[in-house]
Amino acid sequence: MAESDVLGSKLNADLPRSLSICANNSLLRVFNQQKLHLPFALRVSKLKMATKGSSSSASSSASGDAKIKRVLTHGGKYAQYNVYGNLFEVSSKYVPPIRPIGRGVNGIVCAAVNAETHEQVAIKKIGNAFDNIVDAKRTLREIKLLRHMDHENIISIKDIIRPPKKETFNDVYIVYELMDTDLHHIIHSDQPLSEEHCQKVVQYFLYQLLRGLKYVHSANVLHRDLKPSNLLMNANCDLKIGDFGLARTTTETDFMTEYVVTRWYRAPELLLNCSEYTSAIDVWSVGCILGEIMTREPLFPGKDYVHQLRLITELLGSPDDASLEFLRSDNARRYIRQLPQYRKQKFSARFPNMLPEALDLLEKMLIFDPNKRITVDEALCHPYLSSLHNIDDEPFCPRPFSFDFDQPTCTEEHVKELIWRESVKFNPDPPCQ
Repeated sequence: MAESDVLGSKLNADLPRSLSICANNSLLRVFNQQKLHLPFALRVSKLKMATKGSSSSASSSASGDAKIKRVLTHGGKYAQYNVYGNLFEVSSKYVPPIRPIGRGVNGIVCAAVNAETHEQVAIKKIGNAFDNIVDAKRTLREIKLLRHMDHENIISIKDIIRPPKKETFNDVYIVYELMDTDLHHIIHSDQPLSEEHCQKVVQYFLYQLLRGLKYVHSANVLHRDLKPSNLLMNANCDLKIGDFGLARTTTETDFMTEYVVTRWYRAPELLLNCSEYTSAIDVWSVGCILGEIMTREPLFPGKDYVHQLRLITELLGSPDDASLEFLRSDNARRYIRQLPQYRKQKFSARFPNMLPEALDLLEKMLIFDPNKRITVDEALCHPYLSSLHNIDDEPFCPRPFSFDFDQPTCTEEHVKELIWRESVKFNPDPPCQ
């Protein structure tokens, strides 16, 4: 399956999200000249998600949910559901309707209600979580990192369901706040927008993304997998960054030992196998996302590494010697120089509907040399975002995050013990009936 097919159709179990609101008409419908009532102060026009048709989809979903039977287990402390043929066992406080909202290779995501708080939540099941040490560490990494962070534009973990038995558990259930959709589905909706409307929407989404990313980078963390499907949205147009399983600190030295960043959003320094890279890789991804929002198609949909670099140089022009100084490898420099030579395209011609300020910011994000690329802090101060920028309301993470638990000698059993401890932090006492 092509990468575009995967991005467009696969429900990723790594993403807590609901598709009930957006589905076929997920874009924004109403634009008023009023302030948003958000958990953080923003000077921006009020936006609402389109909800036309959501009632019918919700009712049909509810009728489907009724077929998912609830079976109490462990003396009523837990409840089992059969979802897509998968066993889904959670604390009994999470009650129907249970609504499947995503699934992937490693598990399934369901929406449910916390009977104690009356909150709607997304519960991700990671099946056979300890069969592979890399995947197990990724799960633990995301849990610890999201527990460390506290920001309106970063998805939050509500609970790690405590397994009934420590000795035998092999599945992990992570409870997130429930979001309604993701940016990928919004971008690729067929609902038209007026030019003025679109510009306001783009500004708002971009501002929230940069605001959250500033917090992430201030914790000395690189996300490393920013793409539209990892940017979650709700009906108030709040944007939250999700899926931190590939994140790394800026001090870690094993950067290149595993997969990073979906190819289409991958910075040149990653494509050229740089052994060291910085937060500039995330800024490049943001630039790719900004271009995709404006054009409603991926900016650099490369079929492979060579094609990816060609698409980049076709837009930015072939880099000169000064733009390659960041490369330590002579082989990488020689490789770039032997590629077909291109002149830089005019961004105003490639993106005719973008405001001049937006074009300027996009160009500064998509600079080949990472050392010359704009930073997140600088992007927030850019004139394009001047109507939203408020430095007093763009917090830093109060302390850096450390991945000190992730050692090469760490075994599956050790990771299992650490995840158990995380579940106990959320649930000091075993679930009660």
